[in-house]
Amino acid sequence: MYYHASPVRGIKVLEPRISNHGVPLIYFSKKRENVLVYLSNAVEKYCKETGFAYRGPWKKWGPYGFNPDGTQRIEEYYPNALADTYRGVSGYIYFAESIVESGLSLRIPDAAASSQPVTVTRCEFIPDAYEAILAAEREGLITILRYEDSSPAQLEWNARTIREEYEAAADHPDYRHFIEGKFHIYG
Repeated sequence: MYYHASPVRGIKVLEPRISNHGVPLIYFSKKRENVLVYLSNAVEKYCKETGFAYRGPWKKWGPYGFNPDGTQRIEEYYPNALADTYRGVSGYIYFAESIVESGLSLRIPDAAASSQPVTVTRCEFIPDAYEAILAAEREGLITILRYEDSSPAQLEWNARTIREEYEAAADHPDYRHFIEGKFHIYG
């Protein structure tokens, strides 16, 4: 089974869109819990909530990595980031029995991509992404590194990386607006 998350209701066939790889793809995970993070994009959500006008493609915020055993680890890079990004956000998880894999090496555990349309076989409504993520944590399917549990070394890495991200985002005003607001970094 393959899973894909979207805020869009009623999709019957998933269509490839221009991806991070620069070609039309649809991304999937073989684990339902791994797509919960895609129900909300912190950058887009923050910009819309603060009235930041932007018409380009939204920069993606990927607050996760993977533990050595392959389970997803969601990481908070600022206080209350998880609740801030996901609480009250609804969306849909689309199921597909099979896909024609694109052949791209994604280097993400349990991830797959298709460059061809994929028929949806089932859909699950998620009324609150935050509650779904917490349930997955309780079930041991994912782990969460909360900001307040970060080590001094992690916080130092975080500050350095966010500054580098800001500097590299000259052509992404949406991302800079998000970083300025959440991390109090100003050019």
